[in-house]
Order: sequence, then C-alpha cells, then structure tokens
Amino acid sequence: MIQQPAQAESAQGARQVALEQKEIPKMVPRFVYDSGLKFEYPDAVRGLYVTGHAAGGNKLNELIKYVDDTDLNAMVIDIKDDRGNVTYKPEDRDSPYMNIGKDYIKNPVNMLKKLEDKKIYPIARVVVFKDTLLANEKPQWSFKDGDDVWKNGRGESFVNPFMKEVWDYNVGIAIEAAKMGFKEIQFDYVRFPEGFENKEDDLKYDMGEYENGKMTHTEKRVQAVTDFVAYAKKQLEPYGVEVSVDIFGYAATLPEAPGIGQNFSKISENVDVISSMIYPSHWTSYFGIEKPDLKPYELVREYAKLEKKKLNELETPPTSRPWLQDFTASYLGEGNYQKYGKEQVEAQIKALNDNGIEEYLLWNAANRYTKGVDYTP
Repeated sequence: MIQQPAQAESAQGARQVALEQKEIPKMVPRFVYDSGLKFEYPDAVRGLYVTGHAAGGNKLNELIKYVDDTDLNAMVIDIKDDRGNVTYKPEDRDSPYMNIGKDYIKNPVNMLKKLEDKKIYPIARVVVFKDTLLANEKPQWSFKDGDDVWKNGRGESFVNPFMKEVWDYNVGIAIEAAKMGFKEIQFDYVRFPEGFENKEDDLKYDMGEYENGKMTHTEKRVQAVTDFVAYAKKQLEPYGVEVSVDIFGYAATLPEAPGIGQNFSKISENVDVISSMIYPSHWTSYFGIEKPDLKPYELVREYAKLEKKKLNELETPPTSRPWLQDFTASYLGEGNYQKYGKEQVEAQIKALNDNGIEEYLLWNAANRYTKGVDYTP
C-alpha cells in the first residue's frame, strides 16, 4: 500500500518515538538497592568503634547519646567480628551464615533506625581473613600446619586470601549489611597473617589461580589482596554503599608490606576510604620518634605528611580516615606509655586537621571513650 504524505509523516513520527524509547534505558540510572533507611554522608566522618555486644545491648543507647551530644557523627559496628561470628541471626533460615549467626544484635534494622533518627552515619565492620571459625570449618580454605589448621601465638587462625570461595563468603556478609541499611562497608584484616613470609614454606595451602605465573610469592600475595578489594567493591556497587579498608599504618611507609600482602597504593586505588591504623602505641621508633606513645601529635603529624604525599601520587585518591588511639597502652611498660585522655586524643585529631585530614575514627576495644574531648579542635 502506498502511504499518503500525512500517513508517511505519522509513521516517521512513530518510528522516531520508538527509537527514542529504545534509547531511554541508557539514560535511566542504574539500579541501586533501597533499604528504606536514609542517611546523609556527614560534613566529615568522625566516628567510634562499637562491638556487636555493645550494639545489641544497653550500651548502644549510651553511645548514641554520647555521639549526639558531641561533634561525633558515625559508628563503626561489628557485623562480622574478629573470631568470624556474624553478630546477628540472619532472618533467612536458609542463609549460609545461619550457623555462625549470634544474637548479639537482636534486631539490626531497629538498631539502624535508632541511628537514622539521630543522623548517625552507620559503617559495618567486616573482618575478612582472620576467621578462626571458618578456618576450622573449612580447613581447605585455610593454612595447615601438618594435619592441623595453623594458628598464631594468640590461638587465632586465618583463611586463605588466594581462595575465591573465601572472597564470596565475606562479600555475601557485606551485601547483607548493605541490604539492612548500612551506608558503608569497612573491611578489616584484609591481609595474610603477620610474618607469613617466615612460615609460608612450612604451611600447606592452595594458591588457586595464583599458583602459576611468573610473579614471586610476595607479588602473588599483594595481587590476591588487591584483587579481593577490587572484587568486593565491584560486587557492592548495586547497593550504593561506600567501601573502606583498614590497613596497617606502616604499610604506607613501604613500597609494600611483603609478608601480609598489603600495598597501600594499590588498595587505596580500589576503595572509597582508606583507614590506616596509626595508633601511636603501635609504632616503633619510626619518623625519629623514640617513644611514639608519648608523642601523639608528632607521630600523627609525621604519618599524615607521608600519607598525603603517597595519596597525591594516585589518579583517584580515596578519602583518608585514619584510626586514632583512645586507649592506654600500659603493656608497653613503664616509661614507654602514658595514660590516654582528653589531651592525647585531641593532639591526634589536631595533627590530622593541621595536615588537611578532617575524617577519623576512634578505637577503644571496650568502647569506653574519653569524655570531654573537643572533636573539632
């Protein structure tokens, strides 16, 4: 049938509309999971650490009040702890984490709603490769010393960063936390055991797809850790969360930390936030400071200058948000430590601020934080 001019024009218009409709999906924002909870990223994250036990008990209300009454605005809450426990019972009875779920946090969503009410930014801490529970349940995913799962001097076992099954196990927990409403996932213990280079030849373990190739064992460890971080960030993209990683402060002072597989720059390139643990008590005489615990301002200042230089070399540097010390390191022995209180905590914060770093987190394993601190000195 021959089309009349009006019909042809109409058909052409219809085709144009159809073409435009075809192109619309390209313009639609990608799907991002919505938990229903709303949290705004603060002007600068100033947070404190909260254990699973504290988050699920009366201590939480006390900590919420403390944050609400001060210039703090965030909490880092254990979702998978240092032993490998998930700190809540999954709602789905078929969840692969049901057996490791503890009822420390009875109702995680209610807990997050309390934080939402007070505009407290929630960060889920997921301990990755230090995992005694998983190591013993799946020895093939761990390191074996003879016929037994290897453990360090503190009786802790690690799972193997070369194993993709271990990656997925931890990313799955992170996704559950994101679905609950956490706005950031912080991965801790993203590394091999300390001193691994001294014991690697005595242990039995699988190197997976890293087995072959021309890289040295050191390079393979660094690659595996870096690859995990990049993989986790990619898997978490649909959930709209920030991704952060805790890293030893000294890792920034070296080209890479060979035994544990941490390369500061490579990890930093794959995260939104890098959180170096720079507790003064944890350093030896770096930066020419003989007793760092006694010099919190000087130690943090020197670290901040070094880190800034290192991050400036990256194309897309992450936000720097170091972990600071709010505990007393009496184990260092007389003359090597001091009681940490208002003055010492403020000194660390000021050293960061003086070097252009506005974000930080406070660590106290027992969640007993110094009162009366000026958090924006």
